[in-house]
Amino acid sequence: MADGKIHIFDTTLRDGEQVPGCKLNTKEKIELALALENLGVDIIEAGFPISSPGDFESVQEISKVIKNTTVCGLSRAVLKDIESAAAALKHAKRPRIHTGIGTSDFHIKSKFNSTREDILERAAQCVKWAKNFVDDVEFYAEDAGRTENEYLARVVEAVIAAGATVVNIPDTTGYCLPHQYGEKIAYLINNVPNIDKAILSCHCHNDLGLATANSIAGVIAGARQIECTINGLGERAGNTSLEEVVMVLKQHQQTLGFYTGVNTTQLNPMSRLVSDTMRMPVQANKAIVGANAFSHSSGIHQDGFLKDAQTYEIIAPEEVGADGSKIVLTARSGRSALAHRFQKLGHQFNRNDIDVLYTEFLKVADSKKEVEDTDLRELATVYEATVVSN
Repeated sequence: MADGKIHIFDTTLRDGEQVPGCKLNTKEKIELALALENLGVDIIEAGFPISSPGDFESVQEISKVIKNTTVCGLSRAVLKDIESAAAALKHAKRPRIHTGIGTSDFHIKSKFNSTREDILERAAQCVKWAKNFVDDVEFYAEDAGRTENEYLARVVEAVIAAGATVVNIPDTTGYCLPHQYGEKIAYLINNVPNIDKAILSCHCHNDLGLATANSIAGVIAGARQIECTINGLGERAGNTSLEEVVMVLKQHQQTLGFYTGVNTTQLNPMSRLVSDTMRMPVQANKAIVGANAFSHSSGIHQDGFLKDAQTYEIIAPEEVGADGSKIVLTARSGRSALAHRFQKLGHQFNRNDIDVLYTEFLKVADSKKEVEDTDLRELATVYEATVVSN
């Protein structure tokens, strides 16, 4: 546990693709996989091979072109699934099979009509099957977030004994509070005898908006892998957002001691590529990659930002590949921002000029959502003409 490296497991091409309307073809998946490798993620979950011939082909073709990043294929705890994943990953330089089964009583009783003991046996068996094909096997305990900790510890111990190198502890329904999820990871660290032989992984969903917080709580408690997607895409309300957890860890590296291999200057370009390819717009107020992430429209904020950017920006736009900070003029903007924008347009107005112009500016601002450069040029032209005539 001494190493502070957090492995970034990207599942945009698998869990992210489960968003209605975000289906990708093989060519699109290959393009995104290459971009993800360039971004610096450690593992790419390329798909669910047995789910369709198209997904099998995508995993297979991605396996051929990815040089350094681990390529992962998902399977259920079913031999045919595992055999299909192994076949699709045949050409991968670093293949991983991701297999598992539900462990909560909700899943055991309602989904499988089974018992805890039977699920325990099936969990160990699926890892043994996968281990026949690859050395790197990740086991997922689906709905671990709602699984009783003592039983979950038994499952984790059994799958590690069977050969699992990574054990995924998903908060499948996004139910956990951060302290609950962190305590669950800590419980496993402290109560699974062979825990030192595997990495624990966080796979958190965002149903209550807590996916990022839960993932960070998980790594603080001892997990060393975060499963996430670009733009937080995923089933229902989405998955942990890659750009968010990466920047949380970077911003708090001195305090937490964690780091990733992600090139953060590629986060915004990667976000745009995924958004365009998957035809899924990014909400404007999305952290790190939203259109408004570095925009300032309130007069108080604008004044502080213009004096020192760090008063309102804890991340420099260039650090995450954003186009730059923006001063957006609205009816809430102040004189400092107005003077700044006029200066950028080449007008050197003094304080008295700005006082007069500000009154006219507010009339325009009250009539529209945002005052554009064309509006400012018109205001400046009218004002300058008035000054000359007087």
